[in-house]
Amino acid sequence: MLKSKTRWIVNESDSETVNDLVQQLNITPLAAKLLVNRGLASAESARTFLFNNDEPFHDPFLFNDMQKAVDRIYKAIDKKEKILIFGDYDADGVSSTAILMITLKELGARVEYYIPNRFTEGYGPNIPAFEQALNNGVSLIITVDTGISAVKEAEFLQNAGVDYIITDHHEPGAELPAALAIIHPKLPGSNYPYKDLAGVGVAFKLAHALKGELPEELLDIASIGTIADLVPLFGENRLIAARGIKKLRHTSRPGFLAMFKTANIKQREINEESIGFGLAPRINAAGRLDSAYPAVELLLSNDSEEAQIIASEINEMNKERQKIVSETVEEAIREVEDHYPPDSNGILVIGKEGWNPGIVGIVASKLVDKFYRPAIVLSFDEEKGIAKGSARSIEGFDLFANLSKCRDILPHFGGHPMAAGMTLNLEDVQELRTRLNKLAGEQLSEEDYTPITKLDSKITLEEISLSAIEELEMLAPFGMGNPKPLILIESVPMDSIKKIGADQKHLKIILDNGEAELDGVGFGLGVHYDHISPYSRVSVIGELSINEWNNVRKPQIFLADLSVSDWQLFDCRGVRPVSKWLDHIPEGTLRLIVFNESTLNGLNDELKSKAVLLEETTENMDALDGMNLVLFDMPKSSAALEKLLKGRQPERIYAHFHQVQNHFFSTRPTREHFKWFYAFLAKRETFNLKTHGDQLAKYRGWTKETVEFMSQVFFELEFVRIDNGLITLNKNVKKRELSDSDTYRQKQEQFELEQALLYSSYRELYDKFNQLIEETVFLEEDNKQWI
Repeated sequence: MLKSKTRWIVNESDSETVNDLVQQLNITPLAAKLLVNRGLASAESARTFLFNNDEPFHDPFLFNDMQKAVDRIYKAIDKKEKILIFGDYDADGVSSTAILMITLKELGARVEYYIPNRFTEGYGPNIPAFEQALNNGVSLIITVDTGISAVKEAEFLQNAGVDYIITDHHEPGAELPAALAIIHPKLPGSNYPYKDLAGVGVAFKLAHALKGELPEELLDIASIGTIADLVPLFGENRLIAARGIKKLRHTSRPGFLAMFKTANIKQREINEESIGFGLAPRINAAGRLDSAYPAVELLLSNDSEEAQIIASEINEMNKERQKIVSETVEEAIREVEDHYPPDSNGILVIGKEGWNPGIVGIVASKLVDKFYRPAIVLSFDEEKGIAKGSARSIEGFDLFANLSKCRDILPHFGGHPMAAGMTLNLEDVQELRTRLNKLAGEQLSEEDYTPITKLDSKITLEEISLSAIEELEMLAPFGMGNPKPLILIESVPMDSIKKIGADQKHLKIILDNGEAELDGVGFGLGVHYDHISPYSRVSVIGELSINEWNNVRKPQIFLADLSVSDWQLFDCRGVRPVSKWLDHIPEGTLRLIVFNESTLNGLNDELKSKAVLLEETTENMDALDGMNLVLFDMPKSSAALEKLLKGRQPERIYAHFHQVQNHFFSTRPTREHFKWFYAFLAKRETFNLKTHGDQLAKYRGWTKETVEFMSQVFFELEFVRIDNGLITLNKNVKKRELSDSDTYRQKQEQFELEQALLYSSYRELYDKFNQLIEETVFLEEDNKQWI
């Protein structure tokens, strides 16, 4: 056996619905399954999803307050009022700011933008920034990707007589800010049909309303924030992402071209992964380490030379960010393990002086990945007495809802069910930890703390083809709500398995069931090599792709995880030194079985401490179930082997069968050998085994042990007497079979046992063990039926 790292949950599809889509859309069953599992069960919805490029966007004026907002903005433009766009420092906020800046500039507005500093101001609108804006003559403030939780700040502007427009997408609280207009898809009573827009999507809709037509030219920027903010890629988000990616492949914006160059992204090949792992981290890096202004300026730049300078600066920031993240993650893991162990903390709440508040969200995500607990990571400011941080969650624990229950100690927080940001007093951190752990204990079960991998479909090797994989690309762009398809291939034989890579950390397998074949590559999975027998049937999960090499295109799977459900046999017969394979067996499940006390006495102290002499396990054989059994030496008999394995359920068996004496390759006396030896004794009447045994053995080409063995058999059959090595033939003995001798029978059994265990093929040995292991299982099943 080999257990998977996570719980695999396969999304089952209704076969009738799948067949309907196959027929109506002329697509493969694999693509149809994926569509059904994404909630696209009707031909109409599936067709729209697959061929959505020409789908219209919703009317922006379906937003509550959109007309109010547009009228007020146009009034400000006409009267040359100063407008301030108040943004946020992440990729969503930066792209939202850029979209509205470009739009208002084109409309002739006097407009500036303001991004709060993460370190000195924290998240969201703040009164000092608003005071500064008022002193600069600003009479209209528009937020993008923020503001829905800033109730006190809105009240300040209301008292100051400054008009305030909020555009946001974060979860609205029980009390809404006092604003002239709130453009938000999730407001209670909202008429807008699509609820899951990113902040940049809401800003894009405001631009749409202001311009009176869809601003196609802004889709490239809108796609960045949409993909980076991890909103579900359905509906308008999917339109923005898909059409934005196409724009990016042909964009001439200097800022994007400069970023493509520094990130080594081929413009014509850009996709959602290029954005999520290439562009977004660089845009985020500016706001995480210092000010987000360079990122906004990069998107707004019309000068190639200026853009390249900013892109290089941001690229260096991203490298520094990566280094800081790595160091902080190491510290955070130690903090958890030393002070807040996961066994007694259902939610991890940790913090430290000096941690960069700009990267704590990434660190929280890393802690969730490692410990699979909701995690809040805080940066402590001892001087100000506050803690700023970010939270990430797991399925089953709604962060926003649970943090809302702690509003009295969270003067400032906002977010989603799976992610949130917050500021609180240092003295309240322990109280927050206590409350959230209590809530986690009430809401999460032990099973909830086991990571989940959701799989789109279980398929066979025969279903995988180049055309089927190509068809999967029609589901792109992939992201939240529409993840890259993860599939399960269950219990398939392997043609080969090996470690690859300079450091041997990766795994290469070829799955082959006789009807179809598939290459698999598992990055970072090389550690599994020593735990998978080459003859096992494996179940794998991963992403399908096409491998192109020397103009040959083949299907392949990028492995995410694998498992073996049946017990496994590892053939270690004759493999020395023992440490070569023994050291790879997990210590906690190792049971080193020794059949002979002489073998046990010959082991070194380390091996002896791990060994179990078979006779000692008679009363507790069930303790071997689920263990990795090492059959270190040869059993004394088939009965000893049966005693060990019959009806047991080991995870693995490592067959070594060390022995000092090799019975099989010593001379095996035949009936003719016995006949000759008896005639020899009859002629001599007496024979001294001690003085002449070696000579006789040498003369016949036998071993001395063979001569002694035949002599003992004759003695037990009463053919001879033996007195201190002198053999004397008995007269008038009865005819008897060789098998009447216990020594003969035992020797024969040893020969046969060695033949079966030492010199059999892998398959023969596996079948022998499997027969013993399964025998009681069958009996139990029969008994159940009888009962």
